[in-house]
Amino acid sequence: MMSKDDKKNYVEEMKKNFTENESVMIAQYQGLNVNELDELRKELREKGILFKITKNRITKIAIKETPKKDLEKYFIGPTAAAISSDPISTAKILTKFSKTNDKLKIVAGFMDGKVLDEKEVSVIATLPTLEEARAKIVGILATPAQKLVSILLAPGSKIANLARAKSLKN
Repeated sequence: MMSKDDKKNYVEEMKKNFTENESVMIAQYQGLNVNELDELRKELREKGILFKITKNRITKIAIKETPKKDLEKYFIGPTAAAISSDPISTAKILTKFSKTNDKLKIVAGFMDGKVLDEKEVSVIATLPTLEEARAKIVGILATPAQKLVSILLAPGSKIANLARAKSLKN
């Protein structure tokens, strides 16, 4: 049983977490054992994602005063909230884990001011993460530069042959 001060602190902590982070993914974990929950927590923690097993009644009080108040109705039964600033990584980890552990059920999410259903969370899980997107962009930008450098470093005869081939083509 939580004391009144503990409840107050819990509400303030949850309010802060819900307000300061861009996304929240809600999952029900009934049937998962401690080892499975620890494994999931560890994977989420490595990406800077807070995985909080909630006290539903108190969490509903906390969430009412945040931009994510529309999620209140999803806090039913054994519920956990994955709270982060990276919704794609959160969705990827939870979706991957739920495929191998059918006891974890993603029930809703919140991103960009909108409540997401389970299917929308699954779609988000297929998107590239910020790091993956950056790597693709760098790859796209680097390719023309590599071609230019190889042309500039080529011996003069190769450049002349390339220029001659171009002129014959026209």
